[in-house]
Amino acid sequence: MEQFPALLRATDSQPIHYLVVDDSIFARKNLARIIDSYGGVLAGEAGDGCTAITEYDRTRADIVLMDITMPQMEGIEAAERIVRQHPDARVIMVSSVGYQENIVAALQKGARHFVQKPVKPELLYEVIKYVLGDAAVVASSAAGE
Repeated sequence: MEQFPALLRATDSQPIHYLVVDDSIFARKNLARIIDSYGGVLAGEAGDGCTAITEYDRTRADIVLMDITMPQMEGIEAAERIVRQHPDARVIMVSSVGYQENIVAALQKGARHFVQKPVKPELLYEVIKYVLGDAAVVASSAAGE
């Protein structure tokens, strides 16, 4: 998999921490590989919206990658609850269910962006950079030069 310039927190130059929420183990593992290619840290995983809320409270991840369709609690509701408790939370919906009404609902409930599955690593990288804004810096590629 292509390696991307590492995304780091602007405040302390540490790797970005991610919470991956998807009921598919395969999808979570795929996103974990992509995160690794960004120099990121997988802070936690969840297979449903209820666990996502608990894991966010535990990890305070910089970015939450959240599926929409999950058992027990849908991703849109989980995103809304996380953002209500933590207004600075950055949730990106990652779903194959790309219906316009789902995207609009997710954004209205506090999600910052939406990425369609199958995830293209280069697109997700740009979306994460956009969502983080000034909170992230791209590591210089001076190493090894």
